[in-house]
Amino acid sequence: MTINKTQEGSSVKYAIAGRLDTTTAPEVETIINEELEGVTELVFDFHDLDYISSAGLRVLLSAQKKMNTKGSMKVINCNEIINEIFDITGFSDILNIE
Repeated sequence: MTINKTQEGSSVKYAIAGRLDTTTAPEVETIINEELEGVTELVFDFHDLDYISSAGLRVLLSAQKKMNTKGSMKVINCNEIINEIFDITGFSDILNIE
């Protein structure tokens, strides 16, 4: 997994490539817990994400809960597989997916 961060003012985008699973989710969770100070818009770009497990979904849910009190969060550029996982798990109703 690779993570590329882009920040413009209080907006932060994380482009995640590879797999967001049990092995890699703790790294993303640490980043979210340490780097969201002053952030009012959080964007996850999943253009190059191949797979997301329940551990990755948990990290997204945690980030969404944090951002509900600070601003907004959205997930962009999901492929068909990731969208299907969001649909099956009901996350498409919880997350702002574009």
